[in-house]
Amino acid sequence: MGLGRVSEVASRMGLLDLASDPSRNIITIAGTNGKGSCVATLEAMACAQGISVGAFTSPHFLHYCERIRVNGNPVDDALVCEAFEAIEQARGEISLTYFEFGTLAALEVFRRQGVSVLLLEVGLGGRLDAVNIIDSQIAVVTSIDIDHEEWLGNDREVIGAEKAGVFRAGCPAICADPNAPASIARVAAETNADLWQKGERWDWQREGNTWSWQGQTTTGEAVSVSDLVVPSLPLPSVAAALQVATLLGWPLESVVPEIAKLSLTGRAQIIQSGDIPVWLDVAHNPAAAKLLAEHLASNPVQGKTLAVMAVMADKDIDGLLSPLISQLDCWYCCSLPGNARAALANSLAQDTQRMLTATGLQQSVTICDTVASGLTQALEQAQEGDRVLVLGSFFTVAEAITALSA
Repeated sequence: MGLGRVSEVASRMGLLDLASDPSRNIITIAGTNGKGSCVATLEAMACAQGISVGAFTSPHFLHYCERIRVNGNPVDDALVCEAFEAIEQARGEISLTYFEFGTLAALEVFRRQGVSVLLLEVGLGGRLDAVNIIDSQIAVVTSIDIDHEEWLGNDREVIGAEKAGVFRAGCPAICADPNAPASIARVAAETNADLWQKGERWDWQREGNTWSWQGQTTTGEAVSVSDLVVPSLPLPSVAAALQVATLLGWPLESVVPEIAKLSLTGRAQIIQSGDIPVWLDVAHNPAAAKLLAEHLASNPVQGKTLAVMAVMADKDIDGLLSPLISQLDCWYCCSLPGNARAALANSLAQDTQRMLTATGLQQSVTICDTVASGLTQALEQAQEGDRVLVLGSFFTVAEAITALSA
């Protein structure tokens, strides 16, 4: 991992000049969970005001161009292909990873489309992620938790330092994690970034079915909104986006109405299949599973919750299962054929059964060859008042979306 190769190609293409263009605002969003939700919130706010906005996110579900959006819509294949051709001509003998190609392509598309706001979601970590070649005016860290241990380590202090690597001197650095490790403040001080920690210059509170937010402008003027509708996206990410919007000078009266409309594929998304609601959630680490469990508990059903699950083998499966297991009633453990990273259904079922035995819960565990077959079996078993939950990874949700749309 390193930024040398991708920075050199970006320099050859003139993409690093994007950061010095006064007509553009660049926001980099890092974090273990909630990055996509923060991007989606800012994207919706910009579109509501008629501000041209480009969003680079990952991974995609069904089509690569989901990763590169302009004004809320995936760009045309032709634009991405033209960007890839430009990268190929510029790189010469320099090798690039899949994600580095994608990052450069997004920047090239955004430059050609002349967008005013660039929203760049970090793929992994922050300090050495390809999007960090561009200096942003505002950086956001949504959350710091354990994930991608083989690359980032298994310590929140170390992980926090990696994510804070997107901070820039003299620029706002917004941290939405209420229990941020000390490394966030340390890196902010070392880089001379202007740290905006939750609970200090900005904050939010939930009160039942509504929530409120308080923040500041760049001149220190206090602003607040209350009695907001709770969206389907995680509030820490939405609240951080509100502070970004305030720093950009966006009028809250224009952007706040967009919050109630927010939704995002695979984040507590509900698709109706006949009489049965199917919840889709990409939760794949303990922190995301905890948030999902809380969401399930606050939205109970009269009947059962049937879980269809496929997970990457390198994930903390026990940590994923632990907060959810008491919220669910039966399990369909699935393989993802063709995905070398995925845990096999047999192994996943064994882990699930072990957790059930340890907690004394009596729940059925079914082994399925694919997510589609697991979803079919769950829907056949489900009765009125039940719901089906699909979880475990972006790949899992993508398979379920394909099956549901067939």
